[in-house]
Amino acid sequence: MADAFGDDLFSVFEDDSAASGAKKGKAAEAASRAGKRSDGKSPAGATNIPGKTKREAEVDSTDCAIFGKKSKLEDVSEDINLADLMPKVKVQAVETVEGCTHEVALPANEDFIALKPRTGKAAKEYPFILDAFQREAILCVDNNQSVLVSAHTSAGKTVCAEYAIALALREKQRVIFTSPIKALSNQKYREMYEEFQDVGLMTGDVTINPTASCLVMTTEILRSMLYRGSEVMREVAWVIFDEIHYMRDSERGVVWEETIILLPDNVHYVFLSATIPNARQFAEWICHLHKQPCHVIYTDYRPTPLQHYIFPAGGDGLHLVVDENGDFREDNFNTAMQVLRDAGDLAKGDQKGRKGGTKGPSNVFKIVKMIMERNFQPVIIFSFSKKDCEAYALQMTKLDFNTDEEKKMVEEVFNNAIDCLSDEDKKLPQVEHVLPLLKRGIGIHHGGLLPILKETIEILFSEGLIKALFATETFAMGINMPARTVLFTSARKFDGKDFRWISSGEYIQMSGRAGRRGMDDRGIVILMVDEKMSPTVGKQLLKGSADPLNSAFHLTYNMVLNLLRVEEINPEYMLEKSFYQFQHYRAIPGVVEKVNKLEEQYNKIEIPNEESVVIYYKIRQQLAKLGKEIEEYVHKPKYCLPFLQPGRLVKVKNEDDDFGWGVVVNFSKKSNVKPNSGELDPLYVVEVLLHCSKESLKNSATEAAKPAKPDEKGEMQVVPVLVHLLSAISSVRLYIPKDLRPIDNRQSVLKSIQEVQKRFPDGVPLLDPIDDMGIKEQGLKKVIQKIEAFEHRMYSHPLHNDSSLETVYKLCERKAQIAVDIRTAKRELKKARTVLQMDELKCRKRVLRRLGFATSSDVIEMKGRVACEISR
Repeated sequence: MADAFGDDLFSVFEDDSAASGAKKGKAAEAASRAGKRSDGKSPAGATNIPGKTKREAEVDSTDCAIFGKKSKLEDVSEDINLADLMPKVKVQAVETVEGCTHEVALPANEDFIALKPRTGKAAKEYPFILDAFQREAILCVDNNQSVLVSAHTSAGKTVCAEYAIALALREKQRVIFTSPIKALSNQKYREMYEEFQDVGLMTGDVTINPTASCLVMTTEILRSMLYRGSEVMREVAWVIFDEIHYMRDSERGVVWEETIILLPDNVHYVFLSATIPNARQFAEWICHLHKQPCHVIYTDYRPTPLQHYIFPAGGDGLHLVVDENGDFREDNFNTAMQVLRDAGDLAKGDQKGRKGGTKGPSNVFKIVKMIMERNFQPVIIFSFSKKDCEAYALQMTKLDFNTDEEKKMVEEVFNNAIDCLSDEDKKLPQVEHVLPLLKRGIGIHHGGLLPILKETIEILFSEGLIKALFATETFAMGINMPARTVLFTSARKFDGKDFRWISSGEYIQMSGRAGRRGMDDRGIVILMVDEKMSPTVGKQLLKGSADPLNSAFHLTYNMVLNLLRVEEINPEYMLEKSFYQFQHYRAIPGVVEKVNKLEEQYNKIEIPNEESVVIYYKIRQQLAKLGKEIEEYVHKPKYCLPFLQPGRLVKVKNEDDDFGWGVVVNFSKKSNVKPNSGELDPLYVVEVLLHCSKESLKNSATEAAKPAKPDEKGEMQVVPVLVHLLSAISSVRLYIPKDLRPIDNRQSVLKSIQEVQKRFPDGVPLLDPIDDMGIKEQGLKKVIQKIEAFEHRMYSHPLHNDSSLETVYKLCERKAQIAVDIRTAKRELKKARTVLQMDELKCRKRVLRRLGFATSSDVIEMKGRVACEISR
């Protein structure tokens, strides 16, 4: 196809400035806007032009591509050799019993050999009957093959790890057990020591028996041992990674990837994980990385079923929203939300502020008291800040859950534990204040406590001497401390960037602490809701699937320095072998298929007289784009604010949500911090009375208002709107009642708006940017000149008054959108085919060279060797 614009489209601009505008228009083609046809008198894109009829411009702002010189796009798969890019791994399902799934990832050139049943004595006997998934995992270990066990919290994954340790010790091999946090390492050390004796512990705080055959350590310690080339690693046959799903953690997840990449190929692995939907993909990566089979044992079985309740702030009872069969009870959920709305003012009074206390103190007190009265203890109360943990615990000082005998036992254990502290340390407020709470059966567990106190509290809780434990979410990180009941004090958390709803994966992990296997017939989970939550959000949280295990790999200076120091491996190798890169490689076939499908759709669309249609289409796109430029002038506060008086009709559009006409009530100025600078940027917010959907107003605390549908009897509501969302400002002003709180007063304004629209059937008159608003900027005049020129081209185009215009225009629009999708998919493909983060690696190396950590030939200096010893 010839150039769709034609050679003479921009010839209307003879002067230099117009020519530069034409070039600018052509450069912006890829991001131009699609316009919609109006009637024959006024074209799409005729926006606020002096001398023309003042009417609203109906311009669709959908981003569309502009066709190239050929309508046929090249076949993307021709220049891609998938065989070279794809990891050479195959996955085979293994027949197993009902209740679990068993798959194995194998190198592509190997055939699957069935696992051999154990013939001799088991490495470890258990006094109970093993579940199906445990038997399958142990069979893999007996065959000296790596295995990923993915199951719910408290399902019994540790059995698989214990068996691998017992097997390694029987074969006189060394085994390493790694965990994400020190608290978990401490607990596992105590458990393993009782079972096997020949066990050591290595964390940042303490080292015990480092020459033991079984070493329990944090993942960071194992990583530093690998970087240093520790002799211990030569003797290791098995490495057990507990809670491997924490590899997706944005800050620390990279440590797991580094460690797994650095481990030798002759080591076998046991990975223990919560339920992850992409467990197979992880096993494929291990197989690809270490050239050995990796089995996946997956089960959804939960030994103790859970009941999920909601406690709405300001309410006085619990609402069962998910029963023990996993059925979501939407009617109960909606009842709870109604209670929350009715008590809205009370709930707001409980919300946490910088000067106020914590959310719903009386509510937490009431629930904990009720739990104790109904004998549902022990209970873990999860809060999302250390401050909340302590504040809630202090509210319980009037409650006492322990007998006199239990109090004596608590005091004895506590005193024995703190004997190792100096007399000065024993007088620390933290140490002195915690004992009175512990004696009452109330505990606190968060990262701000002394390690000795955390360990003591863990022991007391496991022995049943703490009935109510106030903890942060780190307590759910695999520490085997189940309770009968779990209470969430909030459904929102601050993740370091912003406040958000907790994800379904986080909820599953923490709520999994409820229900003790063999002791409780069911676990109880109570979620305190202090903000309006829509049924959709609630259902997703309570019944959503676990979060997938996605790589959080990123380069760090410490990683680059360590890799420069190690001769056998370089930073580029680490990037290429990362799970991050593997996941991008795995995406290639899907993207290729997507591109091919899109190209097929593209080539199927036949447009009569296509060249002429595309020229007309591009003219309309340019008009829409120029209309946006006019909007930018009109939206400047110095021009539009004087006209935003109460009663002014304005049109509001937010992306896909078109509210239509509304009435200005007021506007206010707010400060907004500019990104990457400390400067304050003024932000203007206009309060507009808009016709909104009643459903969206019900959930106004958590969701933005939505426009009422054409056939819906919505409700007029005052909505704060940013100035740039005003797509049109009318010259019409309406009378509005002084008090807009009564719904009748607000609805009367809707009738007035409808009357205005009837009075002006050709469109509500708009403010003229030059005549009415007095904008004298030269740039605006040039934009208007261009609009007039393009309008002339559009009016004189033979297609403009053609009866088939709408049909062919829609086809053209569709074809343009597919062209955009193809280009986007090809960019994804290009990204997936290259080793990612290579530019960042070059930049980090340059910084290290300039700071004297490494030479120009990437040889590490003494300064760099010192930095390597600092773990973070």
